[in-house]
Amino acid sequence: MNAGRLCPLHYRYAPAVFSRAADCVAETIYVIGGLYGNLQALNEIESMAARESVPPVLVFNGDFNWFNVDAASFETVNARVLRHTALRGNVETELSSDADEAGCGCAYPDYVSDEDVERSNNIMQRLRATATAFPDLTTRLSALPMHLVAEVGGARIGIVHGDAESLSGWRFAHDSLHQPQNVAWLQQVCAESRLVGFASSHTCLPTLRQFDTVALPNGSAVWVANNGAAGMPNFARTQYGLITRLSVHPPADGAAQYGFAQPHKQSDTTLYVDALPIHYDATAFTQKFDANWDAQSPAALSYASRIANGPNYAPPHALGIVRAPSVCA
Repeated sequence: MNAGRLCPLHYRYAPAVFSRAADCVAETIYVIGGLYGNLQALNEIESMAARESVPPVLVFNGDFNWFNVDAASFETVNARVLRHTALRGNVETELSSDADEAGCGCAYPDYVSDEDVERSNNIMQRLRATATAFPDLTTRLSALPMHLVAEVGGARIGIVHGDAESLSGWRFAHDSLHQPQNVAWLQQVCAESRLVGFASSHTCLPTLRQFDTVALPNGSAVWVANNGAAGMPNFARTQYGLITRLSVHPPADGAAQYGFAQPHKQSDTTLYVDALPIHYDATAFTQKFDANWDAQSPAALSYASRIANGPNYAPPHALGIVRAPSVCA
């Protein structure tokens, strides 16, 4: 397979890994996927966390690097992220790779054009060149885990970059979750590992879906919360990112884009699962992006329109009310 479409064997893990004891127990967790080197979004996320009545645990579940190809931004983003809990995404994994067979490591599906794939590979090459000046950082990035089991109010949650089998899996994408075989697989994995759901990103477009099941001890629905991108717009005509908030405390009034509350009978608590908008300084981010990527660069050709106007996607697509086409984000 071509670079950028390949899913390396070392990206894979057995769903049984989620049967382990929780790695993180907290009242509130922010799951921050796809920061993409956006320092302005990182500033806003940390400010939001500081305003919570109970300080949340920040979990960066991969691809916190991408557009930050200048040395100062690369160093700053990684130094600040690594103060918190972090998982590696395909970007962080490929930063430390001497081989280039996987390209960007995205494992893009067939409906993504060859041109988009090639541009992502080129972005990865430029970012890898920047990373060579920071061997200590890249060593730390390559040592990050690929998955995490969290416990919030007694509810066990899998946190991944891709899906329940692969660092770059696409089975938690918005379109994949309309396919019955993927829903059945999700239900089986959650039942066997005693999980109520998964938080992910990777596919770059958000989704929040619940699926009824009787296989769990409490008989509740299982779910996937994919935040899409913390560092880029996720909906048409917007300029804000999204993160997933998991908490025993409800979000502040009006703070969430959408979400749900799930009672947990064993612990007599309620788990709140919400998508929080990240209203970063879009002007400052665009100026930094333009300084690093000229109009004909691979990043500008693939992402400048989304950064300015958002993708052709809306909350009803994310919630599965309307089925969106299979598109490259």
